[in-house]
Amino acid sequence: MVAEPYTADDPETRLALFDFAFENAAIGISLVDFEGRIIRGNAHPEDIEADLILFKQVLQGRRDGYTMEKRYLRHFGEIVHVLIHVAAMRDAEGRVVRFISQIEDITRHKDHERQLAERAAQLELALEAVRGGFWQKDIVTGKCETSDRLAQLIGGPTAARLDLERYVNRVKVNDGAQADLTPLIAGKIDQNVAEYRLDTVQGERWMRCDRRLLRDSDGRPVKIAGMAIDFTEDRRRIEMPEETARTDALTGLLNRRGLSIEFATLHSADGFAVLALDLEGFKAVNDVYRHASCKPPLHA
Repeated sequence: MVAEPYTADDPETRLALFDFAFENAAIGISLVDFEGRIIRGNAHPEDIEADLILFKQVLQGRRDGYTMEKRYLRHFGEIVHVLIHVAAMRDAEGRVVRFISQIEDITRHKDHERQLAERAAQLELALEAVRGGFWQKDIVTGKCETSDRLAQLIGGPTAARLDLERYVNRVKVNDGAQADLTPLIAGKIDQNVAEYRLDTVQGERWMRCDRRLLRDSDGRPVKIAGMAIDFTEDRRRIEMPEETARTDALTGLLNRRGLSIEFATLHSADGFAVLALDLEGFKAVNDVYRHASCKPPLHA
């Protein structure tokens, strides 16, 4: 049996080959007449009108080409996002004789955009449950800026974003070392957490800031991203038992433990302090043990 040689000359074969190529197109195919009517295509229905408007403007001589984002539908339902560039070639009289199109598949880029948008929405929801916000510093340019939410937490509802200088100026002087970014900028560490006090429209607030260093492909530091959270109430709950253990519940004055702690922090002997002792019941002790030891009476 001798097989007949393959030929694509007959109309049915050519049509079958065209249909196969059309249905399995990697991106999209559109057959358009010179009046701008689509004879056949797999463009997304919602994108056809915008494309036709621009196409007709080219035919009318109002523009020589256009660029737009467009979607195509593959035969199994998958959507392909593309960036299409269309340019018209005209004859000496200005009539369109040929169209040249370039199509770039941007599906992956669109997927990344969608994922980023979803993460941004999730993050926005998370931030609504906490008091805080973001800031970032570009190490290369030196530019630093807070997010709108963080700026409003610090300066009020109408506050503009803060740069690094204005943000640092609100950090308490004694906490300046905690807010220092030098180790991150130098690339000595990739992450750290700092706690410091910040002056805000609501008074002094304790902030916990998670800072992370971003590097380029060569490992050089390029950016620092920070997330600052107001944890003032948590800090007060921690400090309350400590304060209670150091002070008298009735007067609020330092007790013996508090005095020992504060005394150790004194930097000089200048000034004075008053030590008050509760001598209730002391007379009975004094009367009994003074006579036994033959010592003079004790006086307060």
